[in-house]
Order: sequence, then C-alpha cells, then structure tokens
Amino acid sequence: MRPFWCFLVLAMVMSGGAAVWAQEAEPESDLGDKAQQTLESAKSTADEAAREIDKNPQAQEISAGLLKPIYQLAEAISHPAFHWIGFAIMVAGVVSFALQLTLGKLVVLAHAGFSPAEILSDALGLVVSLVGLVLTTQAAAENSSFTGSASAVLSSTVVGAVVGFVFYLWGQRQEVEAVKGRKATAAVKVKKEK
Repeated sequence: MRPFWCFLVLAMVMSGGAAVWAQEAEPESDLGDKAQQTLESAKSTADEAAREIDKNPQAQEISAGLLKPIYQLAEAISHPAFHWIGFAIMVAGVVSFALQLTLGKLVVLAHAGFSPAEILSDALGLVVSLVGLVLTTQAAAENSSFTGSASAVLSSTVVGAVVGFVFYLWGQRQEVEAVKGRKATAAVKVKKEK
C-alpha cells in the first residue's frame, strides 16, 4: 500500500509543478508594481502596529521600566570625566574595527585565510562604535562641558586611538593564529587520509 501513496503524492506534486511552470511569466513592470504595492502595504501595516503599541498602556509601562534604570545611571555618571572616558572608548572601537576591516583582513588574506563571520563581526563592531561615538558626543554636548574643551576632546581622541590600535594588533594576531591553526588541522587530516 505504501508505494501507492508515494506514487499518489509524487503525481500531485508533479501536476502542481507543471501548472506553475505552464504559467506565463509576468512582465517585469508588473512585478515592480506588485513589489512596490507589497512594500507600501507592509509599511502601512508596520506603522499601524507601531501606533497600536504606542497607545497600549502595558507597552508604555514596559518601555518606561526599560528606560528608567538607564536614565538613572546616566544622571548618576553625567560629568565631564565620564564623557571623556566614553568618547575615548568609542574612538578605540572605531579605530580598532576600522583597521580590522581593512588592514587586518588584508593580512589574513595574505595568509590565505578568509572568514565571512569575522568580517560581519568586525563590521557590526564598527557600526556599534560609530553609533556610540555619535551618541556619546551628542550626550556630552547637551550634558557637560566636555565638548567645549579642546584639550579634553583631543586627549580623549589620542588615548582612544592608541588603545584602538593596540586592540587591532591583538585582534589581527588572533585571526592570523586562527588561520594557521585551520591550516595545520587540514594538513593533519590530509596526512591521516594518506
């Protein structure tokens, strides 16, 4: 009895596939119009959902609960030294990840290695650091005298750049060691197979 059911399912799939293949392809302009309509529909649905969430008292409570400790922490540590440290950390991240994405990946490629995961990870780190740098600068401009002091900004930038370069060197060394380790593992496998 099983072969019959398998044959029946196979026949149904093939007949459905034949019907799909027999349909004429829609002109490209129709596809573009449908894609635009779908995009607009999705955007209006998302906007409506966002409005409903914004009106929901429970969502407002949860949002306030998430933000309250962050606001309290921001008020507790809002002084020029904090902004100096935050700015230096963000500069360090930008320098480190930018160098990792450029020079670091060239060095890894020179060792015949390539890791898409590392590239994506470094790209995310760079974006996070850039966003953090912008937000730190904005918060410092609104809440402290940090941005008004050229010596504070320059010293924070120099310290951040030096720390970022050190982190870049560490990261590059780890990536090169990982490439060498993968090559050694592959060589051992080849020897075992022989």
